[in-house]
Amino acid sequence: MDRLTEMEAFATVVDQGGFTDAARKMGISKSAVSKHVSSLEARLGARLLNRTTRRVSPTEIGLAYYDRARRVLNDAGEADALVTSMQSAPSGLLRISVASDFGGNHLSPILSEFLEDFPDITVNMVLNNRYVELISEGFDMAVRIGELEDSTLRARKLTETTKRMIAAPSYFERYGRPQKIDDLSDHKLLHYSNQSNGSVWKITAPSGEKRQIRTSGALSVNDGQSLLKAAVAGLGIAYLPSYLYADAMAQGLVEDVIPDLPVESQGIYAVYPPGRFTQPKVRAFIDFLAHAFADKGPNNW
Repeated sequence: MDRLTEMEAFATVVDQGGFTDAARKMGISKSAVSKHVSSLEARLGARLLNRTTRRVSPTEIGLAYYDRARRVLNDAGEADALVTSMQSAPSGLLRISVASDFGGNHLSPILSEFLEDFPDITVNMVLNNRYVELISEGFDMAVRIGELEDSTLRARKLTETTKRMIAAPSYFERYGRPQKIDDLSDHKLLHYSNQSNGSVWKITAPSGEKRQIRTSGALSVNDGQSLLKAAVAGLGIAYLPSYLYADAMAQGLVEDVIPDLPVESQGIYAVYPPGRFTQPKVRAFIDFLAHAFADKGPNNW
């Protein structure tokens, strides 16, 4: 006989206090319940129930077995419910963490389309410029840019952007234009203060060598838009992704600082907690983002 069915029959007898009520609960005959319990006792080689004409109660061994069996049955029920939910229509509250710059400029404008497609989902998008712990802080997913630090999370690449050093023409008129990486030490640099590596810029030299430029900088800001505005105002050189500087560069407000340097690429990822199954609401939003950004790339921001 099926082991789980035997467990269920035994546990239901204990819960209901007898075979008759257990049979009614399970929707099978009393004799079938009795056969399941007898088969279980025979397989285990132990008596699990004390049977009298008036009552049925678990033996000491039966009581210990009941506790474990009930846990197994509950886990099996939750597993079945999980699979059912994975196939159901996406619904519920979706909490997303995303950097303020990217969220405000590129997620907010397309959220209405997502909510129209999935009316049973409500979105709480938290815009911040710090690294959040998804599970402990109650987020379903996050959109992250650049190198992923937490390898325990699952990730799906949505698109990519490029990163350049940019500055305003007015800055070059006042301080000159650096010709090579080493010249940066004599210039005013604008730093993004929330980066985990602090005031270190990772730059690829024309030779392909990876360089780390460590300077104190003229200004540190925890918001990319503010950093861009500072660069446009001529306050210094900023190192920013293309989705921030593209419009300003197209308008001639900023220029590439050292054009000969290789362009740095950064992946844009949807990250979410590990596990065999992805919640339908999370899967729906990630698929939506992948489609929305399908035509985006380093040269299309």
